[in-house]
Amino acid sequence: MTVTLSEPGAICASGHNCETIWQAALTGEQAGLRASAFVTNDGTSLFAGQVADDKLPNIDSLPPAMRTRNNQLVAAALQQIKEPLQALINKLGSDRVGVILGTSTSGIASGEEALAHDETKGGLPDSFYYAMQEMLAPAECVAELMGITGPVYSLSTACSSSARAFMSGRSLLRSGMVDAVVVGGIDSLCQLTLNGFKALESTSTGRCNPFSANRDGITIGEAAGLFIATRTEDNLQPSLVTLTGACATSDAHHMSAPHPEGRGALAAMQGALSDAELSAEQLSYINLHGTATPLNDKMEAFAVNELGAAQVPASSTKALTGHTLGAAGAIEAVFCWLALTRQNGLPKHAWDGVKDSDITDINLYQGDSWQTPFEHCLSNSFAFGGNNVSLVFSRGKQHGA
Repeated sequence: MTVTLSEPGAICASGHNCETIWQAALTGEQAGLRASAFVTNDGTSLFAGQVADDKLPNIDSLPPAMRTRNNQLVAAALQQIKEPLQALINKLGSDRVGVILGTSTSGIASGEEALAHDETKGGLPDSFYYAMQEMLAPAECVAELMGITGPVYSLSTACSSSARAFMSGRSLLRSGMVDAVVVGGIDSLCQLTLNGFKALESTSTGRCNPFSANRDGITIGEAAGLFIATRTEDNLQPSLVTLTGACATSDAHHMSAPHPEGRGALAAMQGALSDAELSAEQLSYINLHGTATPLNDKMEAFAVNELGAAQVPASSTKALTGHTLGAAGAIEAVFCWLALTRQNGLPKHAWDGVKDSDITDINLYQGDSWQTPFEHCLSNSFAFGGNNVSLVFSRGKQHGA
């Protein structure tokens, strides 16, 4: 069974909708990664991929217990798919539609603000609800705003969370419990992640620089990406893009470092291609996990080469959006969806162009020649604990085509 994915709703540092995000991808524009107002515990001001406040809906439009930045982001993405989603709910019934989203921060930023209020003024503010911090919160917000009464839950497997949501959405559709699922992911900037990655010595001093000899760590970002997933054979929506393959693996190697030879990453890519009944040579593009940390990039390049895909055009879009953590799989699925439907280019790999002699050569796309039509994209999402997910997206056809 293949899964059809609707035109997505998306917002991130590089754009507030699909059109602006795609234009940044084609040019490799990194303006969205800039010095942020966030200051870590040691007084460092980090670069971050922050969404402009004026691109977010008014927080007062949300129910009081849902007024978090994370839910502002998800509401902004939801607004872009609201019309087709409402049509499906009307057609199928609210109980035949589900919501499965990935997140790693949920409303933690609101918890941080509440604790700061407690320290300075005593007591938590009336505007704070403990449920804001629950991982379920963003999925519950989508269900509340749309009146969805089918299965609703969130996944939190660190930086592979929203990629895993696509797999879970497919499983839910296969089970027959629902006929449509909102899948995707959301994460917002907060002190916990910025200080946490800083403590791990994993953050960049400026914009991240994936696969460069000068790379020095990640630039954290925030984003939301949402799709409507349906069974392709049900013909409920135009099958412009399908989820044709997926695989999750675990390295069982280290709490935060990937296996140096990328065994789990390679197994995930091989499994996704096998699931899609494709060979590596049939891929048109690879969206790399590409965090710009020394260990990840070296491991991933080695694994891509072992896959037999060293010549496939590839890029890390984290240099455009920042590493959006639990939202990364979803926002990178957006780039794949746009490449497959626009057919006018690929996301450019933004970096300083300085090759690392210790990294296996792969085909980092610089906006040069590309082959049409694009048929299949592979997207990688790797996380702490050796949690790896690879997804294959393919170009579908409109009904009657």
